[in-house]
Amino acid sequence: MTAKVIADDVEALTVAAALADEFRTGAAARDAERRLPRAELDRLSTSGLLAVTVPAEYGGADVRQETLAEIFRLLASADASLAQIPQSHFAYVNVIRRQGTAEQREFFFGEILAGRRLGNAQSEAGTKHVQDIRTRLESRPDGSYVLTGVKHYSTGALFADWIPVLARTEDDTLHVAYVPCDAPGLTVVDDWDGMGQRTTASGTVRLDAVLVPADRVLPHHLTFQGPQLHGAVAQLLHTAIDVGIAGGAFAEAVEFVRTKSRPWFESGAETAAEDPLLIQRFGELAVQLRASEALLREAARAVDTARADLTDDSAAEASIAVAVAKAHAATTAVEVTGALFEVAGTRSALNSLNLHRHWRDARTHTLHDPARWKVQHIGRYVLNGTKPPRHGLL
Repeated sequence: MTAKVIADDVEALTVAAALADEFRTGAAARDAERRLPRAELDRLSTSGLLAVTVPAEYGGADVRQETLAEIFRLLASADASLAQIPQSHFAYVNVIRRQGTAEQREFFFGEILAGRRLGNAQSEAGTKHVQDIRTRLESRPDGSYVLTGVKHYSTGALFADWIPVLARTEDDTLHVAYVPCDAPGLTVVDDWDGMGQRTTASGTVRLDAVLVPADRVLPHHLTFQGPQLHGAVAQLLHTAIDVGIAGGAFAEAVEFVRTKSRPWFESGAETAAEDPLLIQRFGELAVQLRASEALLREAARAVDTARADLTDDSAAEASIAVAVAKAHAATTAVEVTGALFEVAGTRSALNSLNLHRHWRDARTHTLHDPARWKVQHIGRYVLNGTKPPRHGLL
């Protein structure tokens, strides 16, 4: 695969906007038919967008996080499933950037610039909690490892060239093993049946004594031993997806009411768009959506500021800013996608239109982590100055 190399933030945003317009066509049909977006992902890869966070010294554009968040917002406004697939790609590019050796960075950044995709195999079902990772990396006498375990919710794995696997070594420390998609003993099962995010193929990954060379394993536990932005960046992209879902639904609601909805007879209006109560509701939804968009930008700028001068204080500010944006965006995504039917009327509920995909996507995506815990950390920070934890989910 040959991929374009994007030069800077301006080009990245131009490419993202064009792809979002392209992906918007057919998004409803892909969801309805659960048709996996392989061709669209190949377009994403060859566009160069998947390499925009590669450091400049390795040939990448190293775009601002504000730019990256906007890329995800644009893509999610067109197709939330498609936008979700590369979220882990960028999270694990960050692991390479922070914990990789010079040789590992040289190799993997070269792969990414060539258009290769990273998936993920991190979450496990049936464990005590989300950080109870039972997949094991057992060392061999020659320095290599044997990887064994079962992963669920593995978004992107089915489409990936490399699958980063979260696992623990004998001393129980957390590592990431980067496993090629064709490794013997690796099986990716397309068994995702969620009501939303239908085409992310977030199924099961089975690892049956997979051999992993030492130079494909990175010490992820070191990420959390000092100030870090791993969690803030990952959550920023989740926030951008929520905001994008809300924005896409809002745009469809506007178009539907302008062109298809009928005014309520008591309004005296000639068109639905002139109905004063609909005007009021659209105004309320616009205020909420714009607030989420503004909080997303503010959070992204806080992350960029912290990247430029990473300290405990700047990392905490960035994490809290992202938590604020994510908590607000989660509420906005669910409310706006639900309100689409309220404002558009009975016809909007027709299954053939598939407008309910926006609500299904919002309701499913916002389950990634509970906003109530983000609000707890925000409250502790503003009231008592308690810095948020470094667990990678904030």
